[in-house]
Formats: sequence, structure tokens, C-alpha cells
Amino acid sequence: MTGTRQVCPDASSRTTLDKAAHENFPVAPFFLPRAWRDDLMAVYGYARLVDDIGDGDLAPGGADARLLGAEGETDRLALLDAFETDLRRVFDGTPSHPLLRALRPTVRRHGLTPEPFLGLIEANRQDQLVRRYETYDDLAAYCELSANPVGRLVLGITGTTSPERLRRSDAVCTALQIVEHLQDVAEDLAHDRIYLPAEDMRRFRVTEADLARPSGGASVRALIAFEAERTRRLLDEGRPLVGSVRGRLRLLLAGFVGGGHAALDAITAAGHDVLPGPPRATGPNLMRSVGAVLRRARGEG
Repeated sequence: MTGTRQVCPDASSRTTLDKAAHENFPVAPFFLPRAWRDDLMAVYGYARLVDDIGDGDLAPGGADARLLGAEGETDRLALLDAFETDLRRVFDGTPSHPLLRALRPTVRRHGLTPEPFLGLIEANRQDQLVRRYETYDDLAAYCELSANPVGRLVLGITGTTSPERLRRSDAVCTALQIVEHLQDVAEDLAHDRIYLPAEDMRRFRVTEADLARPSGGASVRALIAFEAERTRRLLDEGRPLVGSVRGRLRLLLAGFVGGGHAALDAITAAGHDVLPGPPRATGPNLMRSVGAVLRRARGEG
């Protein structure tokens, strides 16, 4: 197969791709066809790089900025602008960055459009400018940019896009993004970001000072329990996506949905106290959750 294997990544690109091993969910698991794995890794390389730019986590030495034609630039918004310029060359020219050159065959093979890729850039721009969200709808609109494009790209690569699947995929991706926010409340606050809706914080009488404590009080735990239950309902809204596909793609999607449920179960098991550190699902609990999703999918498929 031609495509991503034709591009020899430089050291910074290899560093970016190596981060796949540390993600919450497998990026391109072994049981998928090799063609899908290559294309999913190309998309991962793109998504990871744009997040690294937005988070200020680029590899030392400035190689990525140089490859994007922005040598010496450290301003994140300027780097995101340069990244967008190079992304557009994926569709109408020859990009400069190796990870974008690796993405080009995937885009052409599956007829992918710029919109989901641009959404991920815009989410990272928003992270530089918006650090609090007033309403749940505001947070969901952010997830529309930061999470939902990834699910849409997975459907595009696997040739399974349909209006109903897109709707279900968006629900799953938004839910998974919010699960991550719930796990990482303390870490996000350390970076002066809060992804809990301000209207909900007022409702449960939770202040920013409450979130900065080593452990959550009753009001914080009640707020997290409320957000977790709403997120579980959203995840269940997207769950029929799993039963709508077959084979190894069903297993992959069951892993996402089951992983989300297992993470929510871990939050519940921690008494909804996420401030000491992110509650994580154990391996056995994850497998049980994935198995439960697959059983329901067989009944619905």
C-alpha cells in the first residue's frame, strides 16, 4: 500500500506519533486492516500536532515551526495560522510539514474535505482565547470543534458515513471529550482553564477556589455527579452507532463507547472526587464495559 509509509518522518514527527501509545483510547489498534491503521495514524499525527501547538508542547528545537515556514515563531496563534496555511496545501498543493505530507494520500484516497481538519485548528485557537464556558451549550459548541471532527474522519476513512451515523458519532465524541474534562478538572485549572459550565457551578454553589482544593467537598462532588450523569446519557444516545456497523469497526467503536462508560464508572467509584487526580478505569472494568456494549450491539444490529 502506498501513502503514509512513503513519507519518512523527521525526529519531531516521530516524537509526535509516539504519543499515540499514551492516549486514553487506542489510535490504530492491531486488529484493524493495515490500510485503516495507516490512515488513522496519519489523521492522529495531524490532530496530535495541532494540539501540541495549541498546548505549547512542541518538541524542543523549533523544528516544527521551521517546517511550517514560521522559524523562530513562538506565539501559538501565529503558529496555528502557519499550520492552517500548510494544511490547505494538502488539498491544493504540496505541504511542507512531514505529518501533513503523510496526510495527503489519506485525504485523496477517501475524498476527505478540509472542514474537520479546520475544526481542530479552530478549537485550538479557541483554547488560546476562551478559558471559561458559561453554559453547557457553549461547551458542546467547543466539542463540536475539538472532538466531533475526529469521529467524522474515522467514518470517512472506513467508508461508513451516513447522516444518522454522523449524529451518533457526534454524541459519542462530545461525551468522550466531556469525560476527559471531568477527569482533568485539577490539571485544567492549573492551566487556567475550566470546562465545567459556569451556570452549573453557580447552581451547585461551586467556586473556582473550591476546584483548587486537594479534595472535592460535597458541592464539588454533586456537580461532578450531575455532569457525569448527563454525559452518560449523551454517550448512550450515541451507542447505537456501534450496532450500525460490522466486523472490526464495530469492535473499535465499542472500545470508544465502552471506554467512556468505564471512565464514568471510575469517576463514580471515586465518589465523584476528581480533584486528587484523574480517576482511571482498570483493565478488567474496561473489558467488561466493552463486552456489554458489544452484547447490546448484537441485539440491535
